[in-house]
Amino acid sequence: MRYAICFTPPMGDPLSAAAASWLGRSVYSGEPVEFPSVAGLTVAEIAFHTAVPRRFGFHAMIMAPFSLDRDMDEAQLLKALMHFTSAETPFELERMEAARLSQCWGLVPQVPSHAMHLLAARVVQAFDRFRAPLSEDEIERSDPDRLTAPQFTNLHRWGDPYVMDEYRFHMTLTGPLNADTARRLEAPLREHFDPHLTKPLAIDSLALFLEQDPGAPMRVHSQHPLGKISARPRGDRSKRATADGAQDGAAAPLALTATSVSATL
Repeated sequence: MRYAICFTPPMGDPLSAAAASWLGRSVYSGEPVEFPSVAGLTVAEIAFHTAVPRRFGFHAMIMAPFSLDRDMDEAQLLKALMHFTSAETPFELERMEAARLSQCWGLVPQVPSHAMHLLAARVVQAFDRFRAPLSEDEIERSDPDRLTAPQFTNLHRWGDPYVMDEYRFHMTLTGPLNADTARRLEAPLREHFDPHLTKPLAIDSLALFLEQDPGAPMRVHSQHPLGKISARPRGDRSKRATADGAQDGAAAPLALTATSVSATL
């Protein structure tokens, strides 16, 4: 079993629904979702080009998947994440856009966010103690020969080459594409996602992701709002209390203020 700390919009956010449709799977329920009807692409083509990110679900990685250190357990991780997020302040990414990420397409901020960069670094630093050391096989799978010197240092220090100064916030939407296919997917991607990118993206929670077995699809285990509950608008507190009350009597990993997300989109 492995965990990851990520950002993903709330279950009811229209962007979450759009991404679940595009990828063909809800990252909350883990269940398949019907692919969209998009001009210029067949359903089979969308399914093929989204096969890689479908397993991970719609997210921006902050702390890459890790096994728990033998001296740690899930309850300790959840408690630490609750305390960490309660001390953080929500913020916004002013404008997201669909853009090329090397050989893939994804959503990225039009302007890099210093607040997001600092939050990502704090997460990695705060939760490194929960991470079991990488095995030699895991290090080799990272293909260390292709890494830059800072990335190589990050791999051995933090278990992930792409943290600290190497971190870039992005939400992957396709697997690797050749140049012609990448150009052909641009218009369909923008048609599908642009209507949901007109407002700033609120970074107001972190999600704990779970990989039950090696290679299994990842899904949201729990979502943890940023900021103290007492500081949130009354409407948000009421909605969250209602959601928590609806779960009374259900099996839960731990009685925290984090929102359970076992419902489907």
